[in-house]
Amino acid sequence: MATRILPAVGDADAARSVTALLSQLPDTEPAQPAASSTQLIDTLTQLAHDSMADLPEVVLVHERIGPVPALELVREVALRFPAVGVILITADTSPALISAAMDAGARGLVGLPLSYDELVARVRATGNWAVGVRKHLTAEVGAPSGPGGTVVTVSGAKGGVGTSVISIQMALAARAAGRSVALVDMDLQNGDLASYLDVQFRRSVADLADIHDITPRVLQDVVFNHETGMGLLLAPADGERAEEVSERTARQLVSALRGRYQVVVIDCGSQMTGANTAAIEVADVAALVLTPDVVAVRAAKRMVRMWERLQVRKAEETITVVNRAVRNTEIQPPLIERIVGTRIARTAVPAHFKDLQPVVDAGRMQDLDSRSVVKQAMWGLAGELGLVRSAAQHAAGRKGRARYRSDRGAVGFRRRRGDGHPGDPDGGGIAPDSATGEPDGTGR
Repeated sequence: MATRILPAVGDADAARSVTALLSQLPDTEPAQPAASSTQLIDTLTQLAHDSMADLPEVVLVHERIGPVPALELVREVALRFPAVGVILITADTSPALISAAMDAGARGLVGLPLSYDELVARVRATGNWAVGVRKHLTAEVGAPSGPGGTVVTVSGAKGGVGTSVISIQMALAARAAGRSVALVDMDLQNGDLASYLDVQFRRSVADLADIHDITPRVLQDVVFNHETGMGLLLAPADGERAEEVSERTARQLVSALRGRYQVVVIDCGSQMTGANTAAIEVADVAALVLTPDVVAVRAAKRMVRMWERLQVRKAEETITVVNRAVRNTEIQPPLIERIVGTRIARTAVPAHFKDLQPVVDAGRMQDLDSRSVVKQAMWGLAGELGLVRSAAQHAAGRKGRARYRSDRGAVGFRRRRGDGHPGDPDGGGIAPDSATGEPDGTGR
């Protein structure tokens, strides 16, 4: 069987050189190079939607790839796609770099300028390793495949639109469906998930800032096991420590959580930092929360345009969530969709603060009454985003989530595209039929 190879090369001249040499290798099927780290991850995610068999056996990562540094990209691919062998192409073949590449999860290293014999030997060894791993995994009943758990970021168009409450309730909905859940507070300066859930815990995201390899043991030390069964990773108590959390730390953290939990919900707040921006970039679903008023809608449009300029997220890759929805307002979801330029969630959260006030004041958001129309809507939103499916349903529905990502990474491998929407009937969306029009909703 031919070994499928997907190169990731940012430099155009280097890409032509790599492509020319790969075309000479025997028993291989090289694809067109991915021009960036984002395109590589998107491509692998799309290919993994159906099964592990659609993934290439070998990924070549060139040292000049970007925007994510090469070693960080190697680490992310190795964590998210453990049955794919990664080879680093670099001019630096020092023992220190070889050790760092192996620690990141690379299966080998090829020096520059490229040598035909060296590349053949490394590709053959890595491809054989990948085939062996896949045979081992597919022989086990229920063996996991694909890119790991689902990561959802929840961001606010502006402050006070309800990102924390929605994040908590979606995480609780996924946990109630029997899935392992991590809830992360990446609103690093103003995060208050601990207050909503009555938690006092001395560890936080900032404690990971100096960790170069976030292992399961490290996660165990900083994640608080909540009474609901969720794992909580909190924002630092001292807001100035937010600066300690780098983009690199955030990427490592998301990759580590994705490998350990079936669902990862990240509250990003409304202030964009390098850390939570990195989380939004690598998430499977990026939700942007707003309220149906002129100021919030303008803020949402501004946020979406900023994400596009910074190449964090395209508008079509973002889903907008309307909070505090009322029937008699002039600003309705179809208008918001036209103004902001993103798709909009079918499930809107109604304005009904009297349901929330007792549990907010008590710091017991997990005790919100199941009869509450607000809770029903937020749990319905979790269903629409695919967070409350069973493991079997989730595996069958990976194709639907592809619609939240663009097709920037199209390559020449066989793939099956789903035509479903993450809001399938099993999502259980709740329309705001019981909205009361009260002035406050789920805002912080």
